[in-house]
Amino acid sequence: MLTFDVKRKINTLRDILVGKVPDPKAQVEQITIALIYKFMDDMDIEGLEFGGTRQFFSGEYEKYAWTEIMKPENSGQQRALLYAEGIEKMATNPNLPQLFRDIFRGAYIPYRDPDTLNMFLKEVSDFSYDNSEDLGNAFEYLLSIMGSQGDAGQFRTPRHIIDMMVEIVDPKKNETILDPACGTAGFLISAYRHILAQNKDEDGKSTLTADDRKRLTENFAGYDISPDMVRLSRVNMYLHHFTKPKISEYDTLTSEEKWDDCYDVILANPPFMTPKGGIMPHSRYRVKAKRSEVLFVDYIAEHLNPTGRAAIIVPEGIVFQSANAYKELRKYLVDDGLLYAVISLPAGVFNPYSGVKTSILLIDKSFARLKDEILFVKLNNDGFDLGAQRREIEGSEIPEIIRIIQKYHSNIEAQTSDEEIIHHPLVIIANKEKIAEQDYILVGERYKIDKPLATIYPVVPLSDICEINAENKNPALAFGDDEFIYIDISSVENGTGKIDFSNKIKGSDAPSRAKRAVKKGDILFSTVRPNLKAYGYVEREDCDCCIASTGFAVISAKTMVLSKYVYYMLYSEPVQTQLASMMGKGAYPSVNQKDVSQIQIPLPPLSVQEAMVTALDNYHKIIDGSKQVVDNYKPTIQYDSSWNKTKVGDVVEFISGVTLSVGECEDTNGIPLITIADVTEDGYIKTDEIRKVLTDKKVNYLQRGDLLFNWRNGSKNLVGKTALFDMDGDYIFASFLLGIRPNTQKILSEFLWIVLNQYRVEGRYMQFMRQNVNGLFNREELKDVEIPCPPLDVQKGVVDRIFNEIRLVLQNKQLMSIFAQKSENKLSQVWGEKQ
Repeated sequence: MLTFDVKRKINTLRDILVGKVPDPKAQVEQITIALIYKFMDDMDIEGLEFGGTRQFFSGEYEKYAWTEIMKPENSGQQRALLYAEGIEKMATNPNLPQLFRDIFRGAYIPYRDPDTLNMFLKEVSDFSYDNSEDLGNAFEYLLSIMGSQGDAGQFRTPRHIIDMMVEIVDPKKNETILDPACGTAGFLISAYRHILAQNKDEDGKSTLTADDRKRLTENFAGYDISPDMVRLSRVNMYLHHFTKPKISEYDTLTSEEKWDDCYDVILANPPFMTPKGGIMPHSRYRVKAKRSEVLFVDYIAEHLNPTGRAAIIVPEGIVFQSANAYKELRKYLVDDGLLYAVISLPAGVFNPYSGVKTSILLIDKSFARLKDEILFVKLNNDGFDLGAQRREIEGSEIPEIIRIIQKYHSNIEAQTSDEEIIHHPLVIIANKEKIAEQDYILVGERYKIDKPLATIYPVVPLSDICEINAENKNPALAFGDDEFIYIDISSVENGTGKIDFSNKIKGSDAPSRAKRAVKKGDILFSTVRPNLKAYGYVEREDCDCCIASTGFAVISAKTMVLSKYVYYMLYSEPVQTQLASMMGKGAYPSVNQKDVSQIQIPLPPLSVQEAMVTALDNYHKIIDGSKQVVDNYKPTIQYDSSWNKTKVGDVVEFISGVTLSVGECEDTNGIPLITIADVTEDGYIKTDEIRKVLTDKKVNYLQRGDLLFNWRNGSKNLVGKTALFDMDGDYIFASFLLGIRPNTQKILSEFLWIVLNQYRVEGRYMQFMRQNVNGLFNREELKDVEIPCPPLDVQKGVVDRIFNEIRLVLQNKQLMSIFAQKSENKLSQVWGEKQ
C-alpha cells in the first residue's frame, strides 16, 4: 500500500532532480534505475547474511555495490563517479541476468553535479527491498505523478486485498497461474509465497523438492501492455527466485497469439478504463463488447482449464449495469456455472488513486456447477480507514470473509448452505433463478429478505398512488427564444431537497436532458445520485416555466395521498434500505427510473398524513432556522481605531511541532498527537480521532491557552485556521501546525484565537502566501502580521461577548440534532418501528 513515507521520499527525490532533470519521464527513469540498483545490493547483502556470496556485485564489479559507493570515507566526488560509472557498466556485468542487463542498457546520469547526485543517493538509501513492496509502491506513485496510472485505469491493488484473494483461491504447487494484467506482479508473488507457506512441515521446513521448485517457476505467467510494467514485474519476479520470469509484453484484449493458452488459476485486477471509441477485439470472445472490464472478465473465464479457479476485481458496472454486454457477461457467468461468489469491497479501497467502488468475482468451474445459488459477501472493514491516507484501524473483517468463503466452498456436495452461513450478517445468498429474473444483477442487497414491517397501515408501491414522469415537454417548442428555468441535479441541495430556481436558459439552447415537465407539489427524485438524498419538493406557483432534467423521476401524487407526505417518506430509513437494493454501487450509483414506481411506503388515512406533514414541517422550520445561524455565524471583532496595534511576534512565543511518520510510531500507549486533520475549519480540536505515538524525539508539550496555527495545507483558504488548546493532559502536535504561546500579560489567548481565525476568513494571509501547490505561511511571515492589541480589560469584554455568541450557536447545533431525531422518530412511527 502506498504510504505517506514513500510519497514523501519520492517527492524529495523529484525535488532534488528537478533543477537538473526537468522532464518528469526522465525523473521517473532516474529514480527507477536507482531503486533497482539499490535493491540488487540489498539482495546481495541478504545473501551474505545467510552465509552466501554476492550475486550481482562481485569480482571487479564489487566496487560499484551501493554499500561500497556510500561508504562514509568516500568524498562526494568519488561517490558520484562510482555511481555514474557503475550505472553505465551494469549492461555488461556478466553477474547480472540478461533481463537486468537489458534494463541498464543505455542508462546514464544526464548531469555530473556531485552535490545534487549525493543528495539523490542519500535519499535513495532510505529505501529498502522489504518484500518488494517499496519497489512497487515507489513506482506506482511515480506513474501517478506522470498521470499515466489513472489514464490507463491501472490502480495498484493493496497487498492485503491481494493476499485475501490468493488465500481464497488457494493455488497449489502443481497448478499453472496467470495474471493477464500483471502490473508489478503483485498477485503472482503473493501466490508464490502462499504455495511456499502451504508446503512446510511441522518444523517450518520446506517440503518442496528441487523438481517442485523448478516446476513452480515455470508455472507462473503474466501479461501487461506497458513496457515499464513488464520491466518492473520481471525484476520483481527475478528477485523472488524466478530466473527466467514468464512476463510478456502482450495486449491481452486484442492479440490472438496466446489465445489457446489456458491456466488452472487466474488472479487479476484488470484496468478499468476503456479508451475513447472502445477496444477493437478479435472475434473469439464469447461476449461482444468494446469495454475493457467486460472483455477482461470474458477472457479470464474462457482461459481457465476445465477445473480452473479465478478471482477478479471488477468495477461495479460489471455487477449492475443494464447495457447488453454487461448483462450478457453476467448471464454467461451465472448460467454456465462459473461464478459462485461475489465480494463487495469498500468504496475507498483504492484511495488515494480512486474512490471507485469495486467487487471481487470468484469463479470455480467445478464447484459453481454444483450450486443453484450465488454467495454474496460484503466487506465493510478491510483493516484500514477509507480516507486518502488509508490509516490502519482495528476490526478487519478479512479473516472472517476468508473463513466464510472457505467454509461455503468446502461444502461441495450440499445443495443448501449451513445455518451459520445463511444467517451470517455479512452474507446474502440468492437463488440463480431469482438472479436471472433481476437481469442477472450481482448486487447482494437486491436479494436481501427484509423482516416483516410492524406498520398497521397498508404498504403500497408508489405506482398505486403516484404518477411517475407524467408529462415530458420540449423546451425548444414550448419556449423558443424565451427563457425557462432548468432544474438539473446540481439545482437540488443534497440532504435538504431545497431547489435553486435561478438557472435560466433559452428554450432553443436547452440541453437534451431538459424534458421533465413539473408542477407545484411534484417531487423531483434524483435517480442519478439517490444516495445523496437529493429529493426536491416543488412549491413554486409558476411551475409552467420550469423543466427538470431526465436525471430526475418526477413523482406526482394522486388524490389518495399527500404529495408532501410522499416527499418526507422518501427520507425514511426503510425507503433508503429499498433504494440500497436497487441502486448500483459505482462511483455514480443510480436507480433505474422504472424501479422508482416499485418503492413501497405505508398509506395511512389522509388525516394521519396531514398531522404527520404538519409536525414534520414544523420540525424542519426549526432545523432550517438553526442551520442559518450555524452556517452564517463567524466570530467577528469590530475593530476600534483607537486600539493599539502590534505585531504577532512581539506578543507570543513560537513552539515547534514534532516531525515523524505517524503510521510507524503509532501506539495506543503513546502520547496524543494533534494533527491538521484534528483541527476543524472553525478552529476547534476534534478529540475523537486523535492518534497516539511513541517517539524518542524531543517534543514540546502543549499548555492550556496555546494556539495551533495551520501554516501549511493543500487548500490555501484553510491556511491560518487556528485552534485554541484548552484540554487537560499531555498532548503534542505535528510540525505542519505552528505552536503559539501568547504572552498573557499583553494579549489573551482567546482574543488572539478570534483574531487569527478572523484574518483567515477575511483572506489576509492569502495576499502574503507563497504561490505554490500547497499554501505556505510560516512563522517568519506570521511574526510580522499586525494585529489589534487593546488593553486586557477591553480584550476580556470582547472575548466574553463572542463566547456568549458561540454558546448560542452551539445551542442551535443542539436544536438541529434534537429535531432531526424527532423527525426520524416521526417517520418511524408510520412504519411501526417507534411508538
